[in-house]
Amino acid sequence: MMKYGLALPYTDPRAAAELARLAEEAGWDGVFMGDAIWTMDPMICLSAAALATRRIRLGTMITPVPLRKPWKIASESLALDHLSNGRMTLGLGTGAVWMGWQGFPSEVTGVRERAEMLDETVDILTLLNQRKPFDYDGKHFPLKLTLLDEMHYPPRPVQQPRIPLWVVAAWPRMKSMRRALKCDGILPLKMEADGKFSELTPADVAEIKAYIDANRPAGEGPFDIIVEGKAREMEAQDCAARLAAWAIAGATWWIEGLWSENVEQAAAIIRRGPPERWAKPGRLRPSPL
Repeated sequence: MMKYGLALPYTDPRAAAELARLAEEAGWDGVFMGDAIWTMDPMICLSAAALATRRIRLGTMITPVPLRKPWKIASESLALDHLSNGRMTLGLGTGAVWMGWQGFPSEVTGVRERAEMLDETVDILTLLNQRKPFDYDGKHFPLKLTLLDEMHYPPRPVQQPRIPLWVVAAWPRMKSMRRALKCDGILPLKMEADGKFSELTPADVAEIKAYIDANRPAGEGPFDIIVEGKAREMEAQDCAARLAAWAIAGATWWIEGLWSENVEQAAAIIRRGPPERWAKPGRLRPSPL
């Protein structure tokens, strides 16, 4: 069964907590927050949300790893994992350079370098979550944990074997997809042969699922395929058909994007509940406000 989450607007911790509380009451399965080079810190916002909720999943969409040291990501997500009693998901990506990075010229902006940093971060987060000594010969993030007494290690996450990792990946670029195989979920983009992005379809998701099923090692646990859109802008009957097509193709999460809404608009949309409740044939689409 497909789960339904919300990508909350960029906002402050109090508003994030209130929107998460409303989402839990309305029956949504998760709330996710974006990150940026200069913004209200999503980990702090999600911590406030954790204290206001009991069930709903909490996560980032996405953490731009070139802006964060892997051990800092590990420390923050570990605290949130414990605070929420195991409800944290880490969404990871190379970052959206166009979102203000030009104001911070010391940051790494090269495509290859950022991809390398993402690969290393996935490896390091997995190892740090195990709470065991290791050395890592990373080009960008070398570690020598064998030099550190284990008494200084923080505890393991509530979730084992690690806090779930979702990663942005381009289909059908194999290097990108091989990275996804090392994670617990994919936020897929579709890239054409000329390098341009195009609209993802349920047929693409079916191909992605087939690739994951054929290449991911057995016993690795569940794997999520996450798609995002605005169901609220569709007529109910059309929305029901589209959501069914995504689910049949293998999508496990639908994320309702609220990026451009203000807090009041987001709250009104959230109160309607997930689209599975109202996106039924014969029903008129409710007003979004």
